Amino acid sequence: VQLQASGGGLVRAGDSLRLSCAVSERTGSSYTVAWFRRGPGKEREFVGAAFRWSSATYYADSVKGRFTISRDNTKNTVYLQMNSLKPEDTAVYYCAGSQTMILSNLRNVAAYAHWGQGTQVTVSS
Repeated sequence: VQLQASGGGLVRAGDSLRLSCAVSERTGSSYTVAWFRRGPGKEREFVGAAFRWSSATYYADSVKGRFTISRDNTKNTVYLQMNSLKPEDTAVYYCAGSQTMILSNLRNVAAYAHWGQGTQVTVSS
């Protein structure tokens, strides 16, 4: 399974941006897709996830209420809609996938077997 993230760019604080994560093949209903990010000088951190292609989504507290994950099953694509962007959202954003995810591991970087290449999001103040 291959994942490809796209949609990053340079925006101003308060703007919106939508990232896409294209999954290369149909993975079945058990596949979880998550978004992580790595800001300058920081560790990779969990942003949010669509658990097992279900309607259940989970978010980091830092983005809750501003970011929304959605899926288009016909296109095997997961989106990350980012609103009210802040300079501290500046990071490389990665999508990740797992066929065997359990809820307690959702925020664990090491639990994901498949990773996209990352897309840069820069938010200016």
